[in-house]
Amino acid sequence: MGRSFSDAADCSGPFSECNSDSSGEFSRPGSPLSGGSGSGRAAILHRLLISCAADNSDEFIHGLISDLESPSSSIDLQRQAAMELRLLAKHNPENRLKIGRAGAFRPLISLLSHSDPVLQENGVTAILNLSLCDENKDMIAAAGAIKPLVRALKNGIPVTRENAACALFRLSQIDEHKTAIGISGAIPHLVNLLQTGGPRGKKDASTALYSLCSTKENKIRAIQAGIVRPLLDLMADPDTGMVDKAAYVLYNLVSLPEGRTAAVEEDGIPVLVEIVEVGTQRQKEIAAATLLVICEESFSCRAMVAREGAIPPLVALSESGSSRAKQKAVALVELLRQPRAAAGGGQVRGAVGAD
Repeated sequence: MGRSFSDAADCSGPFSECNSDSSGEFSRPGSPLSGGSGSGRAAILHRLLISCAADNSDEFIHGLISDLESPSSSIDLQRQAAMELRLLAKHNPENRLKIGRAGAFRPLISLLSHSDPVLQENGVTAILNLSLCDENKDMIAAAGAIKPLVRALKNGIPVTRENAACALFRLSQIDEHKTAIGISGAIPHLVNLLQTGGPRGKKDASTALYSLCSTKENKIRAIQAGIVRPLLDLMADPDTGMVDKAAYVLYNLVSLPEGRTAAVEEDGIPVLVEIVEVGTQRQKEIAAATLLVICEESFSCRAMVAREGAIPPLVALSESGSSRAKQKAVALVELLRQPRAAAGGGQVRGAVGAD
C-alpha cells in the first residue's frame, strides 16, 4: 500500500510552505514599539530599521547576541535584541548565515523556555526565520532546538505556537529530523493546534503534519493522537479553506491499516464521497484516490462507498477530470462493481480489513 502524493495528485498547491513570520512587529501589543514615549519609540524604530538593512556588520550582530547573553541585560534590552535578530533573519538571506555563524542559535533557543511571552515569541520566530536557510537546519537541531520548540508549541501564546509549528516544519525538511521531532512529542500538540488553533494555526499545523507523516512511525503517532477526526471536520467544511490540506494529510495516513480503520470508524466515507460529488477538481481527485486505497482490500468498505451513492459522481469524474483523477475514478468504479466473489469472498473481518 506504499503510495506517495505524486501517485494521487500534485500537492504543491495545497501546501505552500510556512513563511517567515508575518506578525506585525511594529504594532503588536507587547512588541518593543507598542508603548513608550514618542522619542523612545523613534529611537527603537531607528534601530529596527537599521536591522532590516541589507548590510549589517558582524560586529553589530555579535553585539545583539551579547545583549541576549549578558546577565546584566534588562528584559527590554533582551526583547529589543531578539526582535532585531528576528528581523535581520527575516529580511535578508545573507544575514541568516551571518547570525548562525556568530553563534546565535543557543542564546535564541534559551528564550524558547523564558517566562516572558514576548521574549519567547521573538526567540521562536527568530529560529523560524533562521531555519529558512538550509545550511542552518542541522545546526539549529544540533543546538537543541527541537524539544524547546515542542514546549513552545504546547504552551506558547497563539502566534508563538504557530511559528513553532512552522519552525518544526522547516527542520522536518531534513529527513533525520522527522524522527527526532516525532520522538520529542510534537505530533499530539500539532494535532491539538490543528483542532483548536485559528485559521493560520490550522494551516501551519497541517503543513507540519504532512511533512512529518511521511514516516510510518509519525503516521502512527498522529493516528493515535486522534488526527483523523479534526481532518474530517475540516474536509466537511469548505468555509475553513482547509479541505485540500486536510484531504492530502488523510491520504498520507490511509496508506497504513490503522489509518484506513480510523477513517472508516470516524465516518470518513460519507465525507469523501461528498467531496467527489461537489468538491473542486483537485479535491475530487484526492478524495477518489483516498477512497480507492480504503476500498482495495475491503469488500465491506466498497459496499459502504457504493451505498453512499459514489458511483455516479465517480463516473462523471472519469469523464471530465484530470488524467490522474480519471485513472483513480475508473479504477474505483471497477472495484465497486466487482461481485463479492471476485473480491475473494469470505466473511467481513472488520471495517477495513481484507474480506
